[in-house]
Amino acid sequence: MYIPKSFSVTDAESLYQFMRAHNFATMVTHHDGHMTATSIPFMVDSERGILKAHLARANDHWKQFDGREALVLFQGAHAYISPSWYGDHPSVLTWNYTAVHVYGAPTIIDDDETMRGMLHDLVKNHEQGRRPEWEMSVPEDYMQKMLKGIVAFEMPMTRVEGKFKMSQNRSEADRESVIAHLSASDDALDRETADVMAKVLATSRQPSAK
Repeated sequence: MYIPKSFSVTDAESLYQFMRAHNFATMVTHHDGHMTATSIPFMVDSERGILKAHLARANDHWKQFDGREALVLFQGAHAYISPSWYGDHPSVLTWNYTAVHVYGAPTIIDDDETMRGMLHDLVKNHEQGRRPEWEMSVPEDYMQKMLKGIVAFEMPMTRVEGKFKMSQNRSEADRESVIAHLSASDDALDRETADVMAKVLATSRQPSAK
């Protein structure tokens, strides 16, 4: 990923938090001259440095896990930025966005206990706080059928790249103007981008540790 220094995010905990918040990501692999992509929810195991997920067994994508590197794309807040919002002219249109790219070689997991644990963690992650909260209490024969219908895998995070392009290359006045316009938008994604921009701007104003 092309990452100018001013847009780079390298703090590991910030990257993990981002991936957890935007865990429905797209995995891309290359096999026999063909590209394949599948969008699925991922779990982030920061202690082991791996991503965990599963595919439907009917999806042949898992058959391409041959030890070669895959890419998982996590996409967050993004918005169109109009040059009319800047005080400095001439300017061009652009797009602000947040993204994390993770590289690694996925490995299939066929251990029943490990697969159950992965499904339990995925359900717990997305059900917590819901009312009612579903706890995956299903009959054993149904669970066996469900396990046979999926292929679980882990992917070590051998390389993680983070990019938050939030107008850091513009003046503070321009950044404040963009935040104000996005905050006033009817689009929820615009407002989310404004929130991220505000946090990035506030961080840039903090004195660096000596």
